[in-house]
Amino acid sequence: MGRRNMSMMRLGRCVAFLAAAAFLLPFTILLMVADQQYNLTYNSKRVFYQESNFYKINGTFYAPAYAVTTPTLSRTQYMYENGTNDDGLLTRDKFMEVNARMDARRKFLRSECSRLGLDGSSHKAYAWEYLINRQYHVIWCNIFKAASTSWMYNFNLMANYTAAFLDKTKEVPLGLARKKYARPSAEMIKKAQVDSISFLIVRHPLERLASAYNDKIVHAWPKSFHDKMGYRIIRKYRKQSTTQPVPTARYPMFEEFVSYVLDEARAKRTLDMHWTPYTDFCTPCKFEFDVVLKFETLDEDQRYLIQLARLQDVVKPEWRNSGKGATLHNINHLYSRLKRSQLQGLYNLYKYDFQLFNYTIESYYEIVQEDEASHG
Repeated sequence: MGRRNMSMMRLGRCVAFLAAAAFLLPFTILLMVADQQYNLTYNSKRVFYQESNFYKINGTFYAPAYAVTTPTLSRTQYMYENGTNDDGLLTRDKFMEVNARMDARRKFLRSECSRLGLDGSSHKAYAWEYLINRQYHVIWCNIFKAASTSWMYNFNLMANYTAAFLDKTKEVPLGLARKKYARPSAEMIKKAQVDSISFLIVRHPLERLASAYNDKIVHAWPKSFHDKMGYRIIRKYRKQSTTQPVPTARYPMFEEFVSYVLDEARAKRTLDMHWTPYTDFCTPCKFEFDVVLKFETLDEDQRYLIQLARLQDVVKPEWRNSGKGATLHNINHLYSRLKRSQLQGLYNLYKYDFQLFNYTIESYYEIVQEDEASHG
């Protein structure tokens, strides 16, 4: 009986082994075929993945465009000294360099928000100007005169308007965008931020003001809202002088425009969206931003954003504007017309914009005129 039982046990083990082999063998073959097919398919598309091909940002791995379009063996063929590849996208080293810059900006913004008390419950979140794209998981606060034309165009592309339509239409880009992007609430933004990349673009506050002046006041369309505003400014602020020639321009001089802006701010009237402080416009201390782009480094910054959000098949890092913006020479000329007290008034108006995004004003004090001494 003992030998018979032992033989039965051995026979059972053999049967179990053969059954398991018969069951697993097709799956093993299937896995081998699938693996071979994976390699054949993706090698034909010149794809190669390894952990080093991904960028780890805040604990999440992101694949750059070249990780899925270019073979590893030829990577050196398109890495140029300017840090971009042949598609105009950032190389890995440049991407990580810009990422470090973004990390520093995020930390600086959060630190300043806390130091200035702008992240507390006494300050209300303002969500009116945000655009949320759920298809591509990006959130943008539209700051006018800070590459807004370019990115409004991009968001319209992401809203499935065609480039051909956008290039020929006479409709206002913002109007087109608002047909696709509803005005969100603060709660909607915070909910969308869970799986989206949020960003804003800032520039030096005084450069932005000069650009708005040139674009909206100097080059205002006849009989437009800003053209009529200009005439009102002239009537109120153009002073007759017996010692200096009176300006004859049909648009306000920069010092007249600044006087108007400062008076409007002192009266606590709502400022035009093209020169409203972006701290008020976007309340950046009330939302978490993943990417803070700066006008001064915009070329690299927006390439970084496009790769991070994987938008390279939808939008391009290009500039779209009317060409009426202020050059550095023009900016210096404009501010040389101001009095020191006017410059100080502008700093007080844009103080948080300066502080939150690490801009300085010192060099402008060397340009402006001293105020005339008051006589008792």
